[in-house]
Amino acid sequence: MHVGERIRQFRETKKLSQGDIEDRTGLRRCYISRVENGHTVPSLETLEKITRALETPLYHLFYQDEESTKLGQPSKVQKEDWASQGKGNRILRKYQIAVSRMSEGDRALLLRMVGTVTRARTRSNS
Repeated sequence: MHVGERIRQFRETKKLSQGDIEDRTGLRRCYISRVENGHTVPSLETLEKITRALETPLYHLFYQDEESTKLGQPSKVQKEDWASQGKGNRILRKYQIAVSRMSEGDRALLLRMVGTVTRARTRSNS
């Protein structure tokens, strides 16, 4: 599953339209549609805007534990979330900085690799 599909799932789970995301982010509805359909790879800054509008941490687009398979539902152990505090948060910030410095092509490659790993992991868990 690629990032656009995850964004659509989060948006639909929270019963938001693309127009609602447009109002919250300032991004055009047609751009949001292109992202959700996989026609455009957004920058990290754009992903941050979208996840802020969805009131969801950015890493949720790339990470899904078994307890939070229902999108939009917080994990039962919210305080123990690996990126919410301490070392996990520092590591996440370093990743954010590194990804923000990547070229668009490298970022697109990284997102494709994450999607491939996620699909492989999902198949092996089935």
